[in-house]
Amino acid sequence: MKLATTAKLPKRTSAKVNDPDNPAWTEDMLGAPVLKRRRGPQTTPTKVLTSIRLDADVVAYFKSQGEGYQSRINETLRKELYRNSTGRASTTTRKPVAA
Repeated sequence: MKLATTAKLPKRTSAKVNDPDNPAWTEDMLGAPVLKRRRGPQTTPTKVLTSIRLDADVVAYFKSQGEGYQSRINETLRKELYRNSTGRASTTTRKPVAA
């Protein structure tokens, strides 16, 4: 048979504790608020947010090359696009990709 146990309530302390080694912060101690600059809205979007599924080994290869793997994947796709589109007439009508 399992015995019932009750949790003990924590000891109550006063709301104000005067500790000379750890005084309360004052506005003078904190100083003026520091505002962080943030990037503003992009005037002309250069990239399109999309979601694609890639094989795990492909992603692992590009990630193993260091930071910026998504940019390297984009560069590889762009090279393949230009390699396939130059030197022959395309049968489909597509807008050219801005570089």
